[in-house]
Amino acid sequence: MAISLQKGQKVDLTKTNPGLAKIVVGLGWDTNKYDGGSDFDLDASVFLLNGAGKAASEKDFVFYGNKKHESGSVEHTGDNLTGAGDGDDEQIKVDLSLVPASVEKIDFAVTIHQAEERKQNFGQVSNAFIRIFDETTGAGLISYDLGEDFSTQTAVIVGELYRNAGEWKFNAVGNGFEGGIKALCKNFGMATT
Repeated sequence: MAISLQKGQKVDLTKTNPGLAKIVVGLGWDTNKYDGGSDFDLDASVFLLNGAGKAASEKDFVFYGNKKHESGSVEHTGDNLTGAGDGDDEQIKVDLSLVPASVEKIDFAVTIHQAEERKQNFGQVSNAFIRIFDETTGAGLISYDLGEDFSTQTAVIVGELYRNAGEWKFNAVGNGFEGGIKALCKNFGMATT
């Protein structure tokens, strides 16, 4: 049974699940009906960060355009252009045993593609969640329903895996940003050209 978290809660992942290495991070959402005339395209992305919370290079940014980290530790399974249907809209596979020692945190985010041009924001998104399950057994480990009102934000850091005393833990972050993916990249120390 998965542990259900609230914003800001932290929970151990590997200490209580000895031998856990391969996990899948599922992200999902629904869009509210509105008359903007454009479809919503939400995108999951992952930032592999050092102890200062910064990405060492663009290679530490995994998304639909760079689906696999060079270490093989993080892999985006593909872009869902509509978000239609139940369950996970996008998934990220993580092999904790392959995460480079220089990576202290792995942040998971969702952004709205072309949000400014389409006049869209997370106030028009509902039922957003992140869940983590064991890739080998399929057992649910963690779930976090955002349930927050990000009325003007176009990007949200949903959650983060982080190292603590040799173990991996999960933090239910739920922080919104205006400025979409560019704002996230800037936050994580990447150039935003």
